[in-house]
Amino acid sequence: MTSRATIPPLLLFLLLFMCAAVAQVPTAYEILQEYDLPVGLLPTNVTVYTLNRETGEFHVNLGENCTFKNDGYEVKYKPMISGVIRKGKVTKLKGVSVKVMLFWVQIVAAIRDEGEVDFSVGMLKAGIDIDAFEESPQCGCGFNCVASEGKGKVSKILDWSM
Repeated sequence: MTSRATIPPLLLFLLLFMCAAVAQVPTAYEILQEYDLPVGLLPTNVTVYTLNRETGEFHVNLGENCTFKNDGYEVKYKPMISGVIRKGKVTKLKGVSVKVMLFWVQIVAAIRDEGEVDFSVGMLKAGIDIDAFEESPQCGCGFNCVASEGKGKVSKILDWSM
């Protein structure tokens, strides 16, 4: 009879332990910060992500296409983004593009360089002040959804140079 009385508390303990373990899974935005990258590299609609911490390979699911305009440029996220994340950089990026002049080009890397984030589209790159990425953009309206005095806004048109 004593064995029946000890099973429910043991099950309760195991359930609580499993719930606590699940609750400690960091968000995609916390992962970016862990790798010394700003949260604003991802839009607000991340539904789920996977990360292989050994290889750095990741997949981010946004659920749908995400496009927004901001200060002279247009950015498009596909529903699934993938790449490799390391301290201060994302490489082999797939699923994010920017409109340069009349053409959409794939952003292949985002690298933190002191006070900027350098975005590469192959041989061309543009640096944007890291403070512009304190907040995540929202699909449709980007960083300008709520009028805020410069917070989270990119204040210059991208200068794509070699």
